[in-house]
Amino acid sequence: MKPISALFALAALLASVSAHAAPPAGHPSPAAAADMMQLPHGSADADLTQKGKVVSVIDANEYTYIEVLQGKNTLWIAAPKIEVKKNSMIRFEDGAVMTNFRSKLLNRTFPSVMFVNRVVAANDKQ
Repeated sequence: MKPISALFALAALLASVSAHAAPPAGHPSPAAAADMMQLPHGSADADLTQKGKVVSVIDANEYTYIEVLQGKNTLWIAAPKIEVKKNSMIRFEDGAVMTNFRSKLLNRTFPSVMFVNRVVAANDKQ
């Protein structure tokens, strides 16, 4: 590859990378969270083994933080931005759990948050 061609190829690569907004400092990307747990990217619906009722929702940049009620316990999950409604039922996969996770963007520390790749509306009621 000639030096000028390599320069144009590098410029095109950098332009495509910068087109996607990076998550705020301290937030793993959805792909990085999946890699931490060695999960496949874009799992099939059969891999969505967790389910629960949405208690609250917080949108932040490219993530949606969802407080989920499972039985008598609640947990926070973070997924690529998705529209979910309070009191709806969702299904999601296991993901990378981070404890004492500080979100600078939200100015909040979550005691525990699970980063997942996919969340879908569940058809059943709890």
